Amino acid sequence: MTLKLSKPTEQRIVASIRRYCAENLEPVGELQAGLLLDFFLKEAGPAIYNQAVSDAQSVLQNHVVDLNAECFEPEVDYWRGKAKLGASSARPPK
Repeated sequence: MTLKLSKPTEQRIVASIRRYCAENLEPVGELQAGLLLDFFLKEAGPAIYNQAVSDAQSVLQNHVVDLNAECFEPEVDYWRGKAKLGASSARPPK
């Protein structure tokens, strides 16, 4: 799967790469920064994407495991509630 960024996102990242290079390495042009971004998207992007998907799966699985505890409602529970009130109040008087 090829990772594709929107044009505004790509422009912001290229500007960030240029700034990083200017402050920490040596200045690079827009073309060089764009090529570096393309390289990282192709080389590191899939590993980052796969890890993100794996993290999301873990979170969802944890929520699914807790689904019964979170969403369980007792069935045919009317008479159990009446039993808690006591046998005399559950029956009409004679």
